[in-house]
Amino acid sequence: MPVGGTGTARKPAETATHCAYCALQCGTLLTPRPQSHPRERSAGATRAAPVTVRPDPEFPVNQGGLCQKGWTAPTLLRTPDRLRTPLLRGPDGRLAPADWDTALDLVAARLSRLRQAHGPHSVAVFGSGALTNEKAYLLGKFARLALGTSHIDYNGRFCMSSAAAAGNAAFGLDRGLPFPVTDLGRAEVVLLAGANPAETMPPLMRHLGKARLIVIDPRRTRTAEQAALHLQPVPGTDLALALGLLHLAVTEGHLDRDYLDVRTTGFAQAWQRALPWWPERVEAVTGVPVAQQREAVRMLAEAGRAYLLTGRGAEQHSKGTDTVSAFINVALALGLPGREGSGYGCLTGQGNGQGGRELGQKSDQLPGYRTITDPAARTHVAGVWGVDPAELPGAGPSAYELLDSLGTPTGPRALLVFGSNPVVSAPRAAHVADRLASLDLLVVADFVPSETTQLADVVLPVAQWAEEDGTLTNLEGRVLRRRAALPPPEGVRTDLAVLRELALRLGQPAERFPDTPRQVFEELRLATSGSRSDYAGISYERLDAGEELYWPCPASEAPHPGTPRMFLDRFAHPDGRARFVPVEHRQAAETPDTAHPLYATTGRVLAHYQSGAQTRRVPELLHTAPEAHVELHPDTAARYGLAEGDLARIVSAHGAMTARVRTLPTLRPDTVFVPFHFAAEGRANLLTGDALDPVSRMPEFKLAAVRLGPEPEPDCAGPREGAP
Repeated sequence: MPVGGTGTARKPAETATHCAYCALQCGTLLTPRPQSHPRERSAGATRAAPVTVRPDPEFPVNQGGLCQKGWTAPTLLRTPDRLRTPLLRGPDGRLAPADWDTALDLVAARLSRLRQAHGPHSVAVFGSGALTNEKAYLLGKFARLALGTSHIDYNGRFCMSSAAAAGNAAFGLDRGLPFPVTDLGRAEVVLLAGANPAETMPPLMRHLGKARLIVIDPRRTRTAEQAALHLQPVPGTDLALALGLLHLAVTEGHLDRDYLDVRTTGFAQAWQRALPWWPERVEAVTGVPVAQQREAVRMLAEAGRAYLLTGRGAEQHSKGTDTVSAFINVALALGLPGREGSGYGCLTGQGNGQGGRELGQKSDQLPGYRTITDPAARTHVAGVWGVDPAELPGAGPSAYELLDSLGTPTGPRALLVFGSNPVVSAPRAAHVADRLASLDLLVVADFVPSETTQLADVVLPVAQWAEEDGTLTNLEGRVLRRRAALPPPEGVRTDLAVLRELALRLGQPAERFPDTPRQVFEELRLATSGSRSDYAGISYERLDAGEELYWPCPASEAPHPGTPRMFLDRFAHPDGRARFVPVEHRQAAETPDTAHPLYATTGRVLAHYQSGAQTRRVPELLHTAPEAHVELHPDTAARYGLAEGDLARIVSAHGAMTARVRTLPTLRPDTVFVPFHFAAEGRANLLTGDALDPVSRMPEFKLAAVRLGPEPEPDCAGPREGAP
């Protein structure tokens, strides 16, 4: 189904809300179907979606369009295997239905026993960039107060953490896009480094239609096909390429010297690192021809309105932070950030990837992007929470390090997972599954079964997007209202209600854990007041009145209008200047050798989203992409005895997967691509390793050294690999 839309105005019976998927948070209008009677909802007798969806013609981000995931999102509300009652693993090893009190009592009792016997850090929490702002906030508070643990992180560490670290270093603040998405519609040139929005967020392409695109990607993606210039580097060499672009910006006279003098600091040190990266050396390392390097810099420098945007392809590396810093250095050298009509931005991926990384579910943060080791930050948040700052635990391990430590002698013995599926999404997926299976207690809150719920001791059924109220913050820093169009099915509770009930059973006072989104948001406003991501001036009333509010939006006597465009006058560092960060190119953690002679890179495809737990349940989407596949050059396929449609086995030093062969003459002969949306033997993250970025702690998802070979077809027919 193509991106499409309608210009019809809103109807009174429609609920204005936002899409269930990516960080664009496209505006949608939901209308209940007549059959969505409560008795029918609880019976689960029909697969008919209980609501119809159409794009909101008044929301500027998607401009009346949706991708095929957005159009089919209501189908998931009535998926036949929707979780509708708590499940407990019995003595026979099977999950069986239980009532809510029994399930919550069991979880609280076992958590209490573990904490008493082994201390508060024996229990851990794993959150998600898909949670609303209210849920992310309350989850962090629950971990630190009700559990007293420092062991909390979330799957956003696997997505935007490198760009966030680089943005904080350069600008003093991280907001994915420090300008509205609609500004891109007036761009003359846009460079996309490791981003493929034509497949990952198709409505964004409506804003890029007038610009000449420069795409940096080892694959000729759908986005690259629309580019004026496609740079196709060797996987893992983006940092060298960015250093080369800075070299050319200097040597070919494209520096904006007035901007450098007035608005930046540290250029000389960054230039010393880029100086040795002359174009011919860059070509030798990256494979990108000198002429293309020069053309890319010239296009950016000569454009009156130019943007440089990074995505996961540049960020998901063991040197991802340095790679993004190198691209920011290029943008600064050309005078782009903090100038209306130009800039740098990160294309945040998950639905609430921006809000999720600001509000306290990250291991080193408190709400408002506050650092958990900062005494002033601890004092402020503790004051809002009504506790002594000394009661707040310190920083904990990052997401992969947390998962890697589970069940070990010094690691947590229990884990609560909200809105994530690490059995598919984490690196070294087989190892992570083993660590989860070793726990004394695994609790998963979700709305559909997943590969992670299959390992759980307790599964808690929770509401999903069209059944709950709250707020999210999209990739441009705009705070949006999610509105319920229908109640959850009978037997299903909200995440906020689950956290409150567990907190009460763990001895917390009732007033400390409200379970209505509006109450939580009011407290969130206080907790973020005065912070880098200040929500204090935002309220449900202002959002429901239709105001477009971007953080920071501090409380003030006259309502603050929000900040759609940041850095126009000054950057967020104390001196108001942006920082060049000097970086050096280095090899990836692993490179091809005789045993594993090919590069494997991972990513998304149009029909699916993240671990696929949702989209693999939508028949239209599963029909489009029914199973794991591997893309490779026809010559590469022939060299390994493979042909179009064959089943292949891909092997790395960390594990092996099977996938259906697709041959593409546009792919580099030294590179294969596998999407990461599939389960079982089709998990791409069976291949990936545990190398981490030293700053962001981002795993190296985008590169593994592999070999290929034929895989026999299964002996007997059964469900397709992608099907749940």
